[in-house]
Amino acid sequence: MYRLLIVDDETIIADGLYEVFSQLDSELDVCKAYSGMEALAIMKSSRVDIVLTDIRMPGIDGIQLMERIRKEWPHCRVIFLTGYDEFDYVYKAIQSPGVSYILKTEGYRKVKELVRATVEQLDQELFTQDLVKQSEERLHTLDTLLQGEYMRHVLKGARQLEELEADFKQLHIPLDPTQPVIAVLGVLTIPVKQDTYVSRQQTAIAVKLIAEPFLQGKVKVISVLDRYQDVLWLIQPNGDRKRDSESTVKYVEGVFELVEQACSNALELTLAITLADEAIRWERLSTVYEKLRQLQSNRIGDGTHMVQTVHMKEADDTADCSFTGAMNQRSLVEQSDVLAMHLECGREEEFYAVFDKLAATLEDEADPAVAMQLYYAIALVLLTHINRLHMASHAQVNIKSLMSMDDHHSRSAGYNYLKQTAALLFAHRQSGEQNRAAQAVADIRAYIEEHLHEDLSLVRLAAFIHFNPSYLSRMFKQECGFNLSEYIVERRVKKALELLQTHELKIAEVGAKVGYDSPHSFTRFFKKMTGLTPQEYRDKRS
Repeated sequence: MYRLLIVDDETIIADGLYEVFSQLDSELDVCKAYSGMEALAIMKSSRVDIVLTDIRMPGIDGIQLMERIRKEWPHCRVIFLTGYDEFDYVYKAIQSPGVSYILKTEGYRKVKELVRATVEQLDQELFTQDLVKQSEERLHTLDTLLQGEYMRHVLKGARQLEELEADFKQLHIPLDPTQPVIAVLGVLTIPVKQDTYVSRQQTAIAVKLIAEPFLQGKVKVISVLDRYQDVLWLIQPNGDRKRDSESTVKYVEGVFELVEQACSNALELTLAITLADEAIRWERLSTVYEKLRQLQSNRIGDGTHMVQTVHMKEADDTADCSFTGAMNQRSLVEQSDVLAMHLECGREEEFYAVFDKLAATLEDEADPAVAMQLYYAIALVLLTHINRLHMASHAQVNIKSLMSMDDHHSRSAGYNYLKQTAALLFAHRQSGEQNRAAQAVADIRAYIEEHLHEDLSLVRLAAFIHFNPSYLSRMFKQECGFNLSEYIVERRVKKALELLQTHELKIAEVGAKVGYDSPHSFTRFFKKMTGLTPQEYRDKRS
């Protein structure tokens, strides 16, 4: 989903363009601002892909706004609305790449055509298979391999600052161990038939390659394949320009929305992103990484196409999600770890594929000790997850039967009991995801009801619920069966009808209470939705 920001100090023009583009049947998220300063505030909190702006505005004009956009969001396209007498003023600006203009006299149809053409340009740049090839040779170097192996080592626990400084210098790691770092975790969901070790590693590397062009220039970054073959990015702002932690996190959040879209289109896979809302000290990296993994497993909804920002202060109470096998045979340890990984990430088909393979292999195992070892390894994985979900007192969970192989009359019966317990855990997880999604939608509805008089753009609602806008839009429609924008319009119309039935408020005051500061815009909106002007409706009711 691309985000269009309309900027004009004349409210009638801004509101008119906003209505035109909001009605288009497309995946275009539309925002509006009535000044350059308001536009910059929006762009500070959310990624914007296209800015449609007036040239002449008080305070920050269109040219100054473009210069700020170039620094904050270099991928953003700028379209200037200009008059004949302003062309010389904008001529130099439109020589820059990604900048175009249209005359105000050309009408809405031409504006829509230019915006559509700009969207097509963005598509061509973002969603091409060549993204993988652009950096392939650069990243397949010995340094990259050594850096990844070393950072996996760092994830296991804190290191002394002196050791980090020496190692970073020797391995050419482009980060500063004396400065905090932003952690971003990308969890891949690959179709079970394609999810082999090799294909998963190749896919994770492809994700790293795709992300690199989006992150180059604005930040310093290193990406690592973790023990689950998912991708962890460690990011710091570039040294040549100071950026506070909050603005860097917002920039990273917006960039990873693009990365997720590019991976979905170029690789046809699902990538769920979770990032910390603040930069953290290196000694906390191991703990924060584990929390990001656990919060991925507690996501709201199905998590696909999600970019979730985690508030670390709220996550501090999260239990440690690490698991260490206690078996001696390495192959069984690895297999139980794989089961733990799939259970934690909610990959039900993948879990059963590994489980059934183990059960079939050991069904007739001559050594009863090996069979018992496997049983208790799987049981311990399930028990760990039961405790994490606080399900020990659940009516269908029997800890004694789970942790006693002798309670079952055969190995087959024991393995079937383990499988049934796993099915219960997956069902509980799915129910939890659905319940959390329903609660999130209820919270959004309550917020809309209380703030009908305010800006209810997708960006603002997403900031309230701490999701990226496209994920919120998709989740709301999945839960409710209709678009979020349709719901907002329906609530505003209903509220306006209620207020107009009395004569206590002027029509302009009614419009302001449902989010329309301009009486002209309110009248046009109301007539479009009801077929009557507000005054005609009030007279008819009287």
